[in-house]
Amino acid sequence: LVSTRGVEIRRVRTVPSATGAGEEYLRSSRPRYELRTTTTLDVPLQEAFGFFSSAGNLGLITPAGMKLRIEGIPPTIEDGATIDYQLRMGPLPIRWRSRIAEWAPGRRFVDIQERGPYRVWWHEHTFRAEGPRTVMEDRVYYALPLGPLGAVVHPFVVAPQLRRIFAYRGDVTRLRFG
Repeated sequence: LVSTRGVEIRRVRTVPSATGAGEEYLRSSRPRYELRTTTTLDVPLQEAFGFFSSAGNLGLITPAGMKLRIEGIPPTIEDGATIDYQLRMGPLPIRWRSRIAEWAPGRRFVDIQERGPYRVWWHEHTFRAEGPRTVMEDRVYYALPLGPLGAVVHPFVVAPQLRRIFAYRGDVTRLRFG
């Protein structure tokens, strides 16, 4: 059994606290929105962490319509590793580069967007054991480009799209670990 709590998106009122290498990025970038979701998996912590920390599995948890193509997978995931993607957001082709800003094997990792569609994208993945199960939490702080236009588009286009993407991840996770 895998349970996924709803995908929550809310406006950021104050700069969130963070630790490690991603802290300065988050503090200086001033995100406008926060996305959170929690998934409980009926697998041990190391199995869950191993699956979600493998860049090669990103395609499995991304909706097919986004046509994700990973262009460069580093030999090992660790602090500073970069991953290049190509995908579609609606009709738009997007190139995206993520950098692993924080890496704590078996517990957490943070990836940040170095190039892509967002002005800010800071994504923390945390994992904790609850008996034989694993609780995985995603926390994303982000901001759109285009100032006021981005703010107008967010509730009608971006927020619904992110909810669908993260709900899809929950569905695929249920199939993978259910």
